Amino acid sequence: MATGTDPRSATAAGVPAQGGVHHPSRAAIPARHLRADRWWLAPAATAAGLFAFVVYSTWRAFANDDYYAAPYVSPFYSPCIAQNCVPMKGGADWHVFGAWWGLSPALLILIFPLGFRLTCYYYRKAYYRGFWASPPACAVAEPHAKYSGETRFPLILQNVHRYFFYFAVIVAGILTYDAALGFRNARGEWGHMGLGTLVLLANIALIWAYTLSCHSCRHIVGGRIRTFSKHPVRYRMWGWVSALNARHMQLAWASLISVAAADFYVYLVASGVFDDPRFF
Repeated sequence: MATGTDPRSATAAGVPAQGGVHHPSRAAIPARHLRADRWWLAPAATAAGLFAFVVYSTWRAFANDDYYAAPYVSPFYSPCIAQNCVPMKGGADWHVFGAWWGLSPALLILIFPLGFRLTCYYYRKAYYRGFWASPPACAVAEPHAKYSGETRFPLILQNVHRYFFYFAVIVAGILTYDAALGFRNARGEWGHMGLGTLVLLANIALIWAYTLSCHSCRHIVGGRIRTFSKHPVRYRMWGWVSALNARHMQLAWASLISVAAADFYVYLVASGVFDDPRFF
């Protein structure tokens, strides 16, 4: 056949009959792909960026040090719910876990924002392509012989994303409170602002934008409505969330970078590398 759809032509071209895209029922295209661009660049850059964040966040999560420089607290350690937390003046310092918890308190809270991101629809695409090559890119052959999607364990657990969204909203609310505390000085007096205040404000703005642009949020706001004209408020909110949702990928990366940058800034100030510049 001129289109190369004869299943027998794959074997004749030296491509063994197998599963996946080379199954006899699929179009027999000998080449792995027909793309002439650098299709591998995007998944490679994605994998490098995510790997760098994993390395950095793992180091900071287990460091258990230099995460509070009054009035600033690292977003990796807030809320701090272990008794071994550094005392925070008026901050989210809640001793839910007693003295028996001897590890870093960050390990108790990071599971929620990280769980939200790991199950995020965009991040699934990012690390499926970047690390598992499933698929490597659009119009590039799936290298795996079998593909079951997210219907089996462990990937079926990705469906908990909608529940992680609620925890992500709570964490974002607490980080907003932390950003507001940035308008105090080291003695807890209000009416002051430093460079760290701007860092925390920029971070929480991006975190809220990313959280509200989530597909689950869009469904919660406007899902299961038969007639939008009967729900004008929800329709307006759905329009706002939809506008954010169109930038979900950009917001995912921007907020990922900002949360690491905010943590690194607090680390530099807390470790004495430099003093936080104060504006007033």
